[in-house]
Amino acid sequence: MSAPILTVTHLSASIAGQQVVEDVSFEVPATGITAVLGRNGVGKTSTMRAVLGLISRRGKVLLAGERIDGLPTHRIVQRGVGYVPEDREVFASLTVAENLALAERDSKPRREFVAELFPDLMARRSQLAGTLSGGQQQMVSVARALLNDNRILLVDEPTKGLAPKIVGDVARALQEAAKIVPILLVEQNLDVVRALADGAIVIAGGRVVHTGKARDILDDDALTTRLLGVSAEVHS
Repeated sequence: MSAPILTVTHLSASIAGQQVVEDVSFEVPATGITAVLGRNGVGKTSTMRAVLGLISRRGKVLLAGERIDGLPTHRIVQRGVGYVPEDREVFASLTVAENLALAERDSKPRREFVAELFPDLMARRSQLAGTLSGGQQQMVSVARALLNDNRILLVDEPTKGLAPKIVGDVARALQEAAKIVPILLVEQNLDVVRALADGAIVIAGGRVVHTGKARDILDDDALTTRLLGVSAEVHS
């Protein structure tokens, strides 16, 4: 097996002096999609933000064996960590094309790959991002991350608040993206997790409480209920 692309050891983090990540340790394989699961408010998003240095953190974070926890966020991004935030955060007053252009940092961005993956966005290149639907804005957010030759993508709640058809579109885009870059995915929709994820990390109370194959967790109704507070049968 190849070495993990991301290794997190004893990571803790706080926001405004309040501890939001207690003691998180996990590894992300260099291929496929690894899901981060857990009930609301347990520290999933905060863990992603801590890895990126967006909030105050302690602990060790290795990217392909090299420490990045001492680096500022922009240096971590330059090392090849792409980020799709929970609330999309598109530039509403800029066009789709301008949003994408601002995200380019490589000399040879993957414009053709993004165009093939998001043809609807290409048809809306001149439209202001703020006038797009929520699903279309999510596509812009994902497309921005895929333009660059990242070593890993951190994708936070990409289907949150989206209509079922758009959920399917986003899931298919992530499935295609995972063929070229490993993804660490925070996702509440267990149907999406079941369809996409290879492995899973479960967080509770700011700590990792379970790791394993995503299907093994989701196929065990008692385990899913205990760890996530929902029945796996509802999502099967």
